[in-house]
Amino acid sequence: MRDDALPPDPFAGDPNDPVWAFDSSDEPSEEPVTPQERAELLADLRDLAVYQSLLEQRAVRGVVVDCAECQEPHYHDWALLRASLEQLLNDGRMRPHEPAFDPNPSAYVSWEYCRGFTDGVTATAKRALTPQN
Repeated sequence: MRDDALPPDPFAGDPNDPVWAFDSSDEPSEEPVTPQERAELLADLRDLAVYQSLLEQRAVRGVVVDCAECQEPHYHDWALLRASLEQLLNDGRMRPHEPAFDPNPSAYVSWEYCRGFTDGVTATAKRALTPQN
């Protein structure tokens, strides 16, 4: 994961970093991702690259996800989503991050929209390449 993809950690190098309060030895450690989860994350990263290449040129900034915990939409720019998926792949968990500041909801689309848009582009390209009788 690129260091510049996520906002800098304001407590980097601070021995009094409050995150250490959550690092208790009596809590179970994070399980590494399973081979199936790893394959799914790699597929998501490949898909994300395609979605970004098709949609960024159309002024789409990233993906919106409806959060099941807080019942609010979360807006992820392409680079932040990629970094989060890479961190999940490498560390088995995602680091908390700052939400997008005052996002324009019309500049973000759902993962399902990305998939449908890509399917449409692929189908159109296949039809254009198929000889017509």
